[in-house]
Amino acid sequence: MEEKILKRTAVFLTMVSVLICGTIFYFPRLKAVSELWVAAVEEYNLKITAEQMNMTGLELLEYNNEQAKGQGEVSFDSQLRLELPLGVPGNELKVIQDYVTQTIDIKIPFADTEYFYHYPMLGRSDNIDSLTYESREGYGVVEIVTSQVFEVKSSYDKDYFYIDFLTPQEVYDKVVVIDAGHGGNAPGATKQGVNEKDIDLDIVLKLKELFDAQDDGSVGVYYTRTEDVNPSFENRVGLANNSGANLFISVHNNSTQSGRMSSINGTQVMYDELNGEETLGSKGLAQICLEEVTAQTGSSNKGIVEGNDIFIIRTSDVPVALIEVGFMTNQTELNNLKSEEYQEKVAQGIYNAVMRAFAEGY
Repeated sequence: MEEKILKRTAVFLTMVSVLICGTIFYFPRLKAVSELWVAAVEEYNLKITAEQMNMTGLELLEYNNEQAKGQGEVSFDSQLRLELPLGVPGNELKVIQDYVTQTIDIKIPFADTEYFYHYPMLGRSDNIDSLTYESREGYGVVEIVTSQVFEVKSSYDKDYFYIDFLTPQEVYDKVVVIDAGHGGNAPGATKQGVNEKDIDLDIVLKLKELFDAQDDGSVGVYYTRTEDVNPSFENRVGLANNSGANLFISVHNNSTQSGRMSSINGTQVMYDELNGEETLGSKGLAQICLEEVTAQTGSSNKGIVEGNDIFIIRTSDVPVALIEVGFMTNQTELNNLKSEEYQEKVAQGIYNAVMRAFAEGY
C-alpha cells in the first residue's frame, strides 16, 4: 500500500515539473496578459463608478435593484438593505429620525466617499422623496426623506443592516400630534420679559411626561417641537396630516388685541368652522379640550372660537383644536401661566381631553 502511494506521488511530482518547464517560457507573456486584464477590469470599474456617481440616490437604488434582480438575488420590497463595511458590526450604525421633516439619517462608521457605490443598497423606493449620501467626520451618512411619517425598525446580521418602514397605525392604536406654538425667533406674545413660546413649550413638555408614563404604549404621540425651535407652519400641520393622526392639538396663549394689561382672562379653543360640524370633527374636539382644561385649572370658560383663517387649522386633514390657555395680558393669569404647578394642571387637562376624545370614538 505504501509503495503504491509513493509511486503515485512520484508520478504527480514529475507531471508538475514537466508542466512548469513547459510553461516557463511563456511566463513573461502570461504576466503581460494578466496586467492587461487587471487594467481592463479597473477601467471598467471606474467607468461603472463614474456612471453611478452621476445618478441621484433614488436612481442608484433602482439601478442596484435591477442589477440584483438580473443576478437572481432576493428582492427587498418592504425594506432597505445596506451592506456593512468590512469590520463594522451592525450595532455600531445609528439611525436618527426627525418626524417633523420626515428625515431619516443612517450613520455608518468608517464609510468613505465611495461606500455608497461599492456597497450597493437594495430595497423599495416607495414613499421615499429623496435619497442622498455623504461622508463626513468619520461617518458615511445616508439621508432619506419620506413622503409620509414612518416608524423605523432596524435589524442586522453579520453582513447587512436592514431598515423596515412602519406606518404609525401599524405601531399604535391611536395617534395624536401635539404642537407647542411659536418658538425660536417667533416669541409670540411677550409680557414682562415672559415669552409665550416658552410657556407653550413648558406646558407641552409636562404633557409629554404624562404620555411617556403610559404603560401600554397604545397611543403614539408626535411633537412638532420639544425645544426652542420654530418649525414652519407647513411642517407643523404636515406632521399631523402625514402621520394620519387621529387628533391634532396646538397649544398657545392669548393676549388682548391692544396688547395692554387688562381684566380679560380665561381659556378659549379655536376650531375649523368649515370642517367642524361633522360628528367627531374639529368643533367637538375643541369643546372637549375646553371642558377638560377649564375643569383642571379652574380658569374662566370663554368658549370655542371659529379659526379657519389660521393656517394650521384650515389645512389640517384631521380633527384640530388650538387651545388658547390663558391671557398673558391679565396679571393673575400671567402669574399662573409662569407657575409650574399651574402648567401641570393645564397639561393634565389636555391629556384628559385626548384620552376622552379617543374614548368617544375619535
